[in-house]
Amino acid sequence: MSDLLPGENIHFDVEVPVLVIGAGACGLTAALKAHDAGSEVVVLERDLSPFGSTSMSSGFIPAPATMLQRSMGIEDSPEQFFEDLRKKAKGKNDLELTKIAARNIGPALDWLAKGHGLEWVLLDDFLYPGHTAYRMHAVPEKTGEGLLARLLAAAEEAEIPILKGAHVTALFAQGSRVTGVQITRPDGQTENIGCDALILACNGFGANADLVKTHIPHLADAPYFGHEGNTGDALMWGLALGGEARHLSGCQGHGSLAHPHNILITWALMMEGGIQVNELGERFSDEHQGYSEQAVPVLEQPDGIAWCLFDERILNLAKSFPDFLQAFDAGAVKSGQSIADLAEATSLPADALELTLAQTSEMTKAKRTDPFGRDFTEKPSIESPFYAVKVTGALFHTQGGLMVDCFARVLRPDGTPLPNLFAGGGAACGVSGPDISGYLSGNGLLSAVSFGMIAGDSAGKMHKP
Repeated sequence: MSDLLPGENIHFDVEVPVLVIGAGACGLTAALKAHDAGSEVVVLERDLSPFGSTSMSSGFIPAPATMLQRSMGIEDSPEQFFEDLRKKAKGKNDLELTKIAARNIGPALDWLAKGHGLEWVLLDDFLYPGHTAYRMHAVPEKTGEGLLARLLAAAEEAEIPILKGAHVTALFAQGSRVTGVQITRPDGQTENIGCDALILACNGFGANADLVKTHIPHLADAPYFGHEGNTGDALMWGLALGGEARHLSGCQGHGSLAHPHNILITWALMMEGGIQVNELGERFSDEHQGYSEQAVPVLEQPDGIAWCLFDERILNLAKSFPDFLQAFDAGAVKSGQSIADLAEATSLPADALELTLAQTSEMTKAKRTDPFGRDFTEKPSIESPFYAVKVTGALFHTQGGLMVDCFARVLRPDGTPLPNLFAGGGAACGVSGPDISGYLSGNGLLSAVSFGMIAGDSAGKMHKP
C-alpha cells in the first residue's frame, strides 16, 4: 500500500497546478476539463502503456438528452435516467450523487464531442437491464480500448503531458492539504512532484484481496477481471487525510466471462432471448435481473460454471461486438445443429438440455410460468442451430469509495471538503449503492466520465493558496 508522508520541507523536482493520478476514462476526462479551464495539468500513469479498467470494460457510457439521442428522435432526460438508477439500486444509492451523475453525463459526452473530437454511436438494437431508453453511447470501435485510445488522442492533441511508468507510491500532505506526490519509476528511481490540486482517478480496490474479503466477502474467491493496479491506494489516502468512504460493499460483477478465455461475453445474448444453464443442463436464475448480480448465482453452480445458450438470430447480433468476435475466433463458441449435437460439443447432459429448452419454448408461448420470474413472451424461442459459450462469474470493479460533493471534492464525515483533494470514477463513491444488484449497466464509466469532468473543472479553477 502506498504511503502518506509529511509534506513539510519537501524538495519538489517540479510543481504543477493540477495533478491527476490515473490515465483512464476518469483521469483523461478530468485532465481535458482542467486544461479547458485554463490550468496546467499533468497526468501520472503507473503503466508504461495505459491499459486499465477503461480498456477492460465494454466502453459503453449511458447518457440522457445528448445531441446524438436528439438527432435520432430518442426522448430521454436526466430525470428519467435518475429514476432508472434509483430503481436499480432500490433507492439505496446516494441520491444526491446519482442526480449529479445523471445531470452531468449528457453534457460531458457532448463536450467531449464538440470540444475534443470524440465520435459517439448509440446502441439501439436492445435495452440493457434497467434502462428505459436507448442511451448507451460508445465510440465506433465499441470497445473500452477504443474509448481509451480516443481519449489519449484528445489529450495528446491538447498537449497534456502524460507521465507513463510513473507509479505514485506516496502522497505528501500538510495536515489535510496535499502538497505533492512521490512517483517511482520502473528502475526504482523516485521523483517528487508538487501540486496545488490533486485528482484521484486511479479506480477502486478490486485487486486488493484483503479489502475485497473485508468489504465484499461473497466475491472473495471470485475471479477478478480488472487491472492489477486497483489496490485501493486512492481510498486509503483519502481516509488517511480525513475523508469519508461509503458503500464499500458495492461492486460490479459479471455473470458471463468466457472460461477459460477470460473474454467478456455481451449480456445482449440474454436480453435477446438466450438462457444460462449449469453443468447439469438446468437453468438456475432469472437471466434478466442484470449481469452484475448474475455473478453470484453463476459462482454458486457446480465448479462456478454456466453455459450461455442462444441461437443464430442472437449470434448475428452478438457478432457486432468486438469482444464477442474475439471469443468466437478463440473457439469459445460451441455449436450444434441439434440438441444432441450441442450436448456432445459441450459435454452437457442431452436429456436435461432437451427438457430445459422445451420448457423455455413453452414459456415463450405463455404455456408455462418461469419459476424464477422471467418473462419469456417478449422474445422468440431459441431455434436450431444452437450455440453455447462456457462462462463463469467474476468481480470487475468496486463501486464504493470516497464521498464527494457536487464539485467532486473529497468530503470529511461532517460534510466539509478537504482543501484540495478531488476524486472520481472508482476512487469515489459511485451511484450503485451498497449491493451488487444495484449496478445498472454502464455505471462505472458513468461515474468516471461525469465526475471526471466535474473534478477537472473544479481543480482547474482553483487558485493557489
